[in-house]
Formats: sequence, C-alpha cells, structure tokens
Amino acid sequence: MITIKRFLFALAAVVTCSSVSAFAQEEVKLEITSNDMMQYDKKVLEVTTGQKVTIEFKHIGKLPKAAMGHNIVILMPGTPGPAFAMKGMAAATTGYIPQDEESKKLVVAHSEMIGGGETSVFSFVAGEPGAYPYLCTFPGHFALMQGVLTVKPK
Repeated sequence: MITIKRFLFALAAVVTCSSVSAFAQEEVKLEITSNDMMQYDKKVLEVTTGQKVTIEFKHIGKLPKAAMGHNIVILMPGTPGPAFAMKGMAAATTGYIPQDEESKKLVVAHSEMIGGGETSVFSFVAGEPGAYPYLCTFPGHFALMQGVLTVKPK
C-alpha cells in the first residue's frame, strides 16, 4: 500500500513539473534597445503563435524624449509602414500612436514613447503565423527604425 502511495505521489510530481514546464514554454521575454542614432539593436524577432510575449524596450541613449523619443509599434501583417508612420506623426498627444478606428485595428501592441535612459515593458499574445512589421512612430524615425516580428506556427 505504501508503495502505491509513493508511486502516485511521484507520478503527481512528474505531471505537475511537466505542466509547469509546458506553461513556461508558452511565454517569451525579449529585450530591444534603441539609441540616439535612431536605431533598434534588433531588426528581426521570432516567436511562436499563442506565446505570451513580453518586450522590455530600453532607450540606451542620453537625449530626452522631446528630442529623440522612441517607441515600438507592432503592426498587423501587410500593414504599410510608411502610411502608418505618417498618421503617427500627427498624433503627438497620444505618443504618436494614431487613434482613428482604422489605425487602431492595425496595432497589435506598442510601447510607451521613451527618452534616453528610460524603459517601457509591454506584453501581448502572438497571433496567427506571419510577418508583423514593427517601427518607431516618432516623426522622421521610421526610415531607420523598423523591423519584423515573425510569428511561426506551433
């Protein structure tokens, strides 16, 4: 009888550890930095559909937000970056994130606008497989500050 109890206890421990391990694989933490030269340190990111994605975005430069602010805006696949960035330039009061309904539907997630020495952390769940463009919407930054988040199937 004791042997069966020990076996069941060990089995429960294995199942619990496996479940915790599987859950841990569903979340990914990424770090991206930007600088005073209008650059992201990563132009390509990769996650798996269904993963919880947490991005820690750091501005490692020294210039203030008013002069050299940066953000990351992750857009739906196929979204034309230049057109979205142009709309963003007119949205200073909302951190250069356009607030019209059409634009809101194109945004998967975004950071706050940050200046030198600041950090913004944001999370989202990776959607369907595809190539999700990301960019900075601070006026004039889009040309240099863009990349692609690839969501791969499970």
